[in-house]
Amino acid sequence: MIDGIFQFIDENTYLLLGIIKAVVIASALLGVVPLLVWLERRLMGRFQVRLGPNRVGPYGLGQPISDSIKLLFKESIIQNSADKFLFHLAPVVVVFTAIVSFAVIPMTGPFELFGEKMGLWASNINSGILFVFAISGMGIYGMVLAGLSSNNKYSLMGGLRSSAQMISYELTLGLAALCVIVHTGSLNLVDMVERQNSWPNALNLLNPPLMIAFVLFFIAGIAETNRAPFDLPEAEQELVAGFHTEYTGMKFAMFFMGEYINMVTMSALITLMFLGGWNTYILPDWAIIGFVAFAFKVSFLLCVFIWLRSTFPRIRYDRLMTFGWKFLLPIAIVNLFLEAAIRVI
Repeated sequence: MIDGIFQFIDENTYLLLGIIKAVVIASALLGVVPLLVWLERRLMGRFQVRLGPNRVGPYGLGQPISDSIKLLFKESIIQNSADKFLFHLAPVVVVFTAIVSFAVIPMTGPFELFGEKMGLWASNINSGILFVFAISGMGIYGMVLAGLSSNNKYSLMGGLRSSAQMISYELTLGLAALCVIVHTGSLNLVDMVERQNSWPNALNLLNPPLMIAFVLFFIAGIAETNRAPFDLPEAEQELVAGFHTEYTGMKFAMFFMGEYINMVTMSALITLMFLGGWNTYILPDWAIIGFVAFAFKVSFLLCVFIWLRSTFPRIRYDRLMTFGWKFLLPIAIVNLFLEAAIRVI
């Protein structure tokens, strides 16, 4: 009887910790989005020799708050011909899948606290990389549903473009990730980082096939997050605004919340798989130092995402698909065979 009570308490304690972790991660991701929008506008102002937001609060830091208030209270308009249920469901799917896919992202290695071993992640599952790909891939449905439910030919075309682009570049993304999986022999993201925790194995970029995999993964990651120069689903010059043409207010903002959260997730994956994760190699192996190092690497990659948007023009859609199928995909296949051959030899 007593053993059963203690077991019940332990199970509920772990459940409570899981709920707390989920709430903290979701809140942090949603809080990062306005700051990332502010950073993008400030950096693009620098890149394009203009000021950027600088009126609302010091350095324009109040601008994200004012934008959030505006979007929250802006009138939500839905045309009579739209499918109401799917119209409301689409932005929820995009944000939900973006947040859930971050649940298995580890931000530090395991550490002890009050005698218990834990880590900064919601869940550490053995097939973590597969979980991220599976859940993030479901975000495609949100964009397709948004275009389909709007009953607008421009929105429908934007949704179809999104699905074709993301499915195409997911192949390259998966094959590049397979190189790391073959190299480390594990699908667990913590194991992938632990494989890079010493100088002989530091930074998977020192391995030629993994260096190629890094370039392929990064390019495909830009396309997967619909970022310039691969932001064809939102090509306002051709499609008015793409799959979210008919959306207003907070539902409109939710699509961009999902996009920015996916940017954070993609930057975190690149950091874990190719840049050593939380390893610093020169500083003490403390959890707080590891978290700061991880955050710094992710922030740097986010700045590169913004830098690319300010540098390269949007490419034509047929060239986008040709680049993915006829250039990146064959290189990814050959590179995977090369890494497998090296492992066997």
